[in-house]
Amino acid sequence: MKILILGASGSGTTTLGRALAQRLRCAHLDLDDYYWMPTSPPYQQKRDAPDRLQLLRRDLDAASHAIASGSLLGWGSEVEDAFGLIVFLGVPTGIRLERLRQRETARFGRTNPEFLLWASQYDDGPPEGRSLAKHLAWLAGRRCPVLRIDGETSTEERVQQVVSAMASGDASNRLH
Repeated sequence: MKILILGASGSGTTTLGRALAQRLRCAHLDLDDYYWMPTSPPYQQKRDAPDRLQLLRRDLDAASHAIASGSLLGWGSEVEDAFGLIVFLGVPTGIRLERLRQRETARFGRTNPEFLLWASQYDDGPPEGRSLAKHLAWLAGRRCPVLRIDGETSTEERVQQVVSAMASGDASNRLH
């Protein structure tokens, strides 16, 4: 099975993706690695859409089981509908922003005020990029089950919720 994990920046998509891939012994695909060109510092130059799609499609096709983390909003149905389960993480803004401050400081020695402002607008809908409303509309158009996990739960609890949903063949807390 291929599983997509998405949510706002700082909601824990990459952390859950890595932990779930480790538990299930399968590949973890961080969508930031496809969206952004490798630069130093990272996240400075976007990859052309056809190139990122080709790379992601190649890696998805090569894996019988994979966990992808990040947003595929607007990438096209070829990859948007390539998953058997989607996990949507909802975490309160204050918690997300604190996580992002800690992550940015650990990675770069400082925070990026523009990035934090952008991330803080997720629930209300920033003019550009990801927003809760855009994600919910996108999720409503998916063909596979969607498991919604809200609140600040441990990574292990989240892994167990996903594994349980997989085992039962159903996603509780479904959006649709």
